[in-house]
Amino acid sequence: MRIVFFGSGAFGVPTLDALIAQHEVVLVVSQPDRPAGRGKVMTPTPLAARAAERGLRVIKPEDVNELETRETIRGLHADAWVVIAFGQKLSRELLDGVFAINLHGSLLPAYRGAAPIQRAVMDGCAETGVSVISLAERMDAGLVYATASRPIESRATSDEVHDQLSLLGPAVMSDVLARYAAGTLVGAPQDESTATRARKLSKAEATIDLAAIDARTARALINGLNSWPGCTVLLGDVPVKLLRVVECAGAGTTCGAPGVFGPDGVIATRSGAIQVIEIQPVGKRAMPIAEFLSGRSRLIGSPVLPVVAAGT
Repeated sequence: MRIVFFGSGAFGVPTLDALIAQHEVVLVVSQPDRPAGRGKVMTPTPLAARAAERGLRVIKPEDVNELETRETIRGLHADAWVVIAFGQKLSRELLDGVFAINLHGSLLPAYRGAAPIQRAVMDGCAETGVSVISLAERMDAGLVYATASRPIESRATSDEVHDQLSLLGPAVMSDVLARYAAGTLVGAPQDESTATRARKLSKAEATIDLAAIDARTARALINGLNSWPGCTVLLGDVPVKLLRVVECAGAGTTCGAPGVFGPDGVIATRSGAIQVIEIQPVGKRAMPIAEFLSGRSRLIGSPVLPVVAAGT
């Protein structure tokens, strides 16, 4: 089949690679290059960079729905359009009469919206997955053609779950395209009564008072906020990011007062306790907790205070 691929984020890279092997990807549409890093160097999106490596034709419109861009894309007369983490909404005029499908990072209708993977981890879900859906006027509300699921490990971060889910994309997308080509593809409507939203993350959510929440909530929030915006706290007089934590089995008040940094990176919460596994002093590299504590034993017994994040 002739495929037009719309994508920007790394989430779509494994599926793009699979489609190149199975079909003819005639065009990749991605977001424009943006400044990145300390030097603010103009940098292509992960998907655009991969497409260029594979020798594909790539365009990067500021507005994919602009007339000239619409005509370029539609003029290719592709058999199907695949949309994964693209970042722009496709208009009715662009989509008219086209078979277009989207890979979404949740088991729809749960977690419709901008941050489905992070929200699933932050909510402490036991599993999540991906859905291939038709494009609809309302966000992520199209017919469901296929799903695939996997468990969320208790110590997994959002970045890790993101990468795990991206690897589910090739199989489900290939299955949907094969059924479409065979004329056997049937989609199921979503149950609107069970739909939930996954709103975009904000820096304000990085402010967490560990003394005010239980251990399960703390673990889910900290791991879910990794890598952005991260959970920054003041450990005594040292600002740090808590990158990965686990719940302490059977931990009670023996860990110390809630919100106090104990031996081995154990922190009592309102109920139960967590243990810090990975930590990052602000402005320095990430490191295991044992390395961080080497030479910093004075911090044991210090309060763990939330840092109010600036910006959005």
